Amino acid sequence: MIILGIESSCDETASAVVENGRIVRSQVVASQISVHSPYGGVVPELASRRHVEAIIPVIDQAVRESGCTFDDIDAIAVTCGPGLIGSLIVGIAAAKAIAYALDKPLIPVNHLEGHIWAAFLEGEPPDEPSVCLVVSGGHTALYYVCPGEVPKLLGTTLDDAAGEAFDKVAKLLGLGYPGGIVIDRLSENGNPQAFHFPRSFLGKDSLDFSFSGIKTAVVNFVKKFGNPTDMGKERLGYRIEDLAASFQEAVVDVLVEKTTLASDLKGVTHVAVVGGVAANRRLRERFIERAVEKGWKLRLPPLSLCTDNAVMIAAAAYEVWKRQGFSRDIFSVDAVSRWY
Repeated sequence: MIILGIESSCDETASAVVENGRIVRSQVVASQISVHSPYGGVVPELASRRHVEAIIPVIDQAVRESGCTFDDIDAIAVTCGPGLIGSLIVGIAAAKAIAYALDKPLIPVNHLEGHIWAAFLEGEPPDEPSVCLVVSGGHTALYYVCPGEVPKLLGTTLDDAAGEAFDKVAKLLGLGYPGGIVIDRLSENGNPQAFHFPRSFLGKDSLDFSFSGIKTAVVNFVKKFGNPTDMGKERLGYRIEDLAASFQEAVVDVLVEKTTLASDLKGVTHVAVVGGVAANRRLRERFIERAVEKGWKLRLPPLSLCTDNAVMIAAAAYEVWKRQGFSRDIFSVDAVSRWY
């Protein structure tokens, strides 16, 4: 089965053609980083307008590069949530129009389930239950994933997502956007034990997350010791690399320990880590180390499939089709800001 995937939940306009949920025929992503960088974060109205400009050229390019024609496509898949409503509507409108014009079925996909299936595009498909950490700029959540079933939410963030905390700290320090990439690069030359920042675990068996406290701790730190945006790096009484590494280590500690707890509570040894923050160098190192300690079978997507993309949407759509088949009710598909 050949599925055309469309993704526009935030600030990437993406399309891909995927065969049987695993064979990637094409992948196209139009980034908006240069648009949002001056603001230190995604501006929803600007994101929507850029999606309108990019969506059709991106889809056309994905189909051309796949070696297929539109007639070869068996179904259209589109992200319907969670995400920015204005951005989602653009992708959904395009998907509905294509599905209607070609008389093809339309498969609505949960963006987070898309991230989950990005971990299983390489290697053998999962044949046992897994615990999956979805960690990005907008989401931090743990899921219990059983083959053939809808992923079950185990825990989620009560305030900031991990990626959001990275972006906010980077903006505070004047480091640029996206913050996670900048902090990761700086931390390579920093001491992760230089400063201690709080780790919020929210109780003995809690699988929920909270990152607002660490963000506040960094705010208080720079109020006391100086902010590079005010003083300049050369006048600071600390190394910005050490601050970046210490902050990053605190976030990574929580992510690794919460995922370990979920694995222990569910009694599984298959673990996946997905989403934009899954591209973080230190996070990947720590999870690989923990996998060796615990005997996990660890799945980490390639870096190209960590951030938002349409390959994962087409792959997830194939799993949705296997669970429940097609629906021809194209016009009931709508955008939702929150999903399971």
